[in-house]
Amino acid sequence: MHKKNIQTAGKSLKEAEKVLIMVHGRGADARDILGLAPYFNVSEYALLAPEATNNTWYPYSFLAKPEQNEPWLSSALNILKETLDEVTNHGISAENIYFLGFSQGACLTLEFVARNAQKFGGVAAFTGGLIGDKLNTENYSGDFNGTPIFIGTGNPDPHVPLERVNESVAILQKMNAKVSLEVYDGRPHTISQEEIEEVNKFIFK
Repeated sequence: MHKKNIQTAGKSLKEAEKVLIMVHGRGADARDILGLAPYFNVSEYALLAPEATNNTWYPYSFLAKPEQNEPWLSSALNILKETLDEVTNHGISAENIYFLGFSQGACLTLEFVARNAQKFGGVAAFTGGLIGDKLNTENYSGDFNGTPIFIGTGNPDPHVPLERVNESVAILQKMNAKVSLEVYDGRPHTISQEEIEEVNKFIFK
């Protein structure tokens, strides 16, 4: 399964007051997602990016039956839990911990925070939704207590249908997240400058 391999940048956990956990997409790696950091207002943050073994968090689409993506999916969620635990063990509270993910990393990020909802600093999901052929709300617990969650997506997107994004937004809102959804018609599967600006205004103020 996934081996714990966390790449870091920015401030050290000992000196930072805020932490951003960055989750890369399929076929990418930790250094790729860390390379986005200069575009965001996170110069004072500690940056942690766990890396997927073989550069993929789970083998099939996030819309596949969960058992088809096991045991990799559970292992990936556990890597995020270990990353979060490493941060909290340094005395950093959840409200100073932020998450950012792209594509497969955005799906994994949303799934993880929904299963472990609490008042986080914020979540930025670039093209993603909650995982599974059907969404099982029994998997999700906790209260976001106003955590800002940004979700940006193209329409149509080749991997992430808007219908699933909307379903995910509804569940996150029921869990008391403050969700900002931005849909960009005709945008390719990438991160746009508009999204970066929105995230800086909404989360990394």
